[in-house]
Amino acid sequence: MGSTAKSGVVDASKRFAVNDATLGEDFPASEKFFGFENFGNTCYCNSVLQALYACEEFRDALIAHRENGKAHGRENDTLLSALGDLFYDVSTQRQRSGYVSPKAFIARLRAVNALFRGSMHQDAHEFFNFLLNECCENLSKELRANGASEDEARKTWIHDIFEGKLANQTRCLWCENRTNREECFLDLSVDIEQNTSITACLNNFSSNELLHGNDKFQCDRCGGLHEAQKCMLIQSAPKVLALHLKRFKFIESLGRHMKLNHRVVFPSELKLPNLASDASDPDASYVLFAVVIHIGSGPNHGHYVSLVKNNHRWFLFDDDTVEVVDEEQLQQVFGSTQELSAGSEHGYMLFYSRV
Repeated sequence: MGSTAKSGVVDASKRFAVNDATLGEDFPASEKFFGFENFGNTCYCNSVLQALYACEEFRDALIAHRENGKAHGRENDTLLSALGDLFYDVSTQRQRSGYVSPKAFIARLRAVNALFRGSMHQDAHEFFNFLLNECCENLSKELRANGASEDEARKTWIHDIFEGKLANQTRCLWCENRTNREECFLDLSVDIEQNTSITACLNNFSSNELLHGNDKFQCDRCGGLHEAQKCMLIQSAPKVLALHLKRFKFIESLGRHMKLNHRVVFPSELKLPNLASDASDPDASYVLFAVVIHIGSGPNHGHYVSLVKNNHRWFLFDDDTVEVVDEEQLQQVFGSTQELSAGSEHGYMLFYSRV
């Protein structure tokens, strides 16, 4: 996943380098627009980091956590501390734009997980999952070391931002008994189809599934294995909704994974269609602030970039290059109505902030 060729996500005639002239007076000096150096195959990392930096609540909490640790003399050699140092480095740059080297963060990432060593292609969503879970574990260890109970250490400020809850509802078709099991999530992975939308994908995620054959349900009330209906609804909506479009699918007839170039429309404003009837926040709605884009024809090669919204403007982060783009250019990464089309740039991860 190198960066030898810059992305064609946005028409070159509609891309403008970020500088004081293109930013104008709309942006305060505290807003920084810095790309990240690519170390040969780290665009999967750079694109996700840009989306997280664009998440103001996460960025502010991370930098505050770093400052608090420094003030109390805590020096932790963890992935969380490396991420905090990187975001602090960007936020304190004297210039408004440029690029920095995330070398120390990459070194720490490779030290804690062998998967990200070497020159192999990596998946941006897998990295995002690992990063959040590892940072949550780092925070939990800190809390336990400072005297917190196991229950207290289980809930971190990262969970406060990204965690939502699902209602796993099952209805026994023999006795009509209903069970409801709560499950937590930090992001949602949704199946995609041709010519669809994120709203349709979320509805499909929560559609009824018939449990039968070898998958029959063990009912607590009637005590037997019976056919049942199951569905997953959102019980509690997170502050930041991270959505993963499952574009890489294993094709049994080919014996390998293929990329789905399906057209999936994602709006700038989203109202969740699959909330449980007794959801804690029935009117939850969101605005899009970042998109991680996969460029390429397959899952084992290609390039990642990100589009990030700041102060009503969109920016293209392509490793160490940062450019201003028009919002209408988002439509170029919805996908194609024809699977064999030449376009290879597709929205892969979407980040929505709750209104």
